Amino acid sequence: MRYVFNSYVQIPEFNRPEAWFERTRAYAGIMEALARTNEVISIEHIDFEGRAKKNGIDYHFKRFATSWSRYLPWKLNNYIKSLKPDMVFVQSLHFPLQVIQLRLMLGPKVKIMVQNHAEKPFTGLKKLAQKLVDRYIDAYLFASRDMGLEWVTEGNISSPRKIFEVMEVSSVFYPINREEALAKTGVTGNPAFLWVGRLNDNKDPLNVTRAFLRFAEKIPGARLYMIYHTEELLDEIQSLLEIHPNKEAIRLIGKRPHTDLLYWFNSADFILSGSHYEGSGTAVCEAMSCGCVPLVTDIQSFRMITNNGECGMLYEAGNEQALFDVLMQTGQMNLKEKRRLSLAYYQNNLSFNAIAGRIEEIAKSLKS
Repeated sequence: MRYVFNSYVQIPEFNRPEAWFERTRAYAGIMEALARTNEVISIEHIDFEGRAKKNGIDYHFKRFATSWSRYLPWKLNNYIKSLKPDMVFVQSLHFPLQVIQLRLMLGPKVKIMVQNHAEKPFTGLKKLAQKLVDRYIDAYLFASRDMGLEWVTEGNISSPRKIFEVMEVSSVFYPINREEALAKTGVTGNPAFLWVGRLNDNKDPLNVTRAFLRFAEKIPGARLYMIYHTEELLDEIQSLLEIHPNKEAIRLIGKRPHTDLLYWFNSADFILSGSHYEGSGTAVCEAMSCGCVPLVTDIQSFRMITNNGECGMLYEAGNEQALFDVLMQTGQMNLKEKRRLSLAYYQNNLSFNAIAGRIEEIAKSLKS
């Protein structure tokens, strides 16, 4: 089967394929796995024109952007048609007008699959566009089926039969020798907890900080290491730590190169999250690929990513007491077994091979 992957988003800040390949590793692995048994073409919209072959994927770098082509992408859609695809995979549900035009150009035989990337259903006039394009889309992929069913309830998608649960990204990381990892990171916690994410209200690091400081009073050897690439709530976190006698229990690491996370994930026992909403949960997925046990909020995407808490533990978002209770329960946990479950679930459901296999299964069902 010939798959054509496309996005209607321009990324002009990239002008070299090599830099773009590095930037998109968490997505490209899915296409690479799919390319082992299929023909895969990926159209990329950076500031570069040309073609490249990498790990089985035929990359087409195109510059179709004009002042009006964002809404009337005739050249791009015609180019997709010229590739004679069996399946077109569109990134994001935010381009209903563009997909309507694509369908009219492709005709009814080519199947169109659209991947959700944390978008919420449109309202108002834009909702009408999403309801109209729905008749032209064969399948919607959501990290959690429940997230897709919200779109059905809101009326933006017509039928739950079009909703499929497929993770949007995976992990380039893997288990390594723990001593090697610890030598790189200097992690000393027993147990060791890790936070990776933005320090914003949605990620709720303040709730995590308060709960962990209480936990550290009970378990003095516990340590939480926080890696973050934005600092919206950093001042508030530092203020909490300054006045607390157990402030050494939380180490503010700051920004680290993405490649270094291999060592941090392999140094930690647990990955912590306080998110109120996630489209999928990339950092948690990456941590699980190294055997970390997830202690995460009870939201739709995290229910999927933890198999409803079987691989770790879930707690109510924003509830300090609930997180404290979960942290205390880790002392009675069979950590070795939970780490095994976490890694096995990742490999069977969240890995590049697992995601590609699911996409191929859905595509075959649509073509039959």
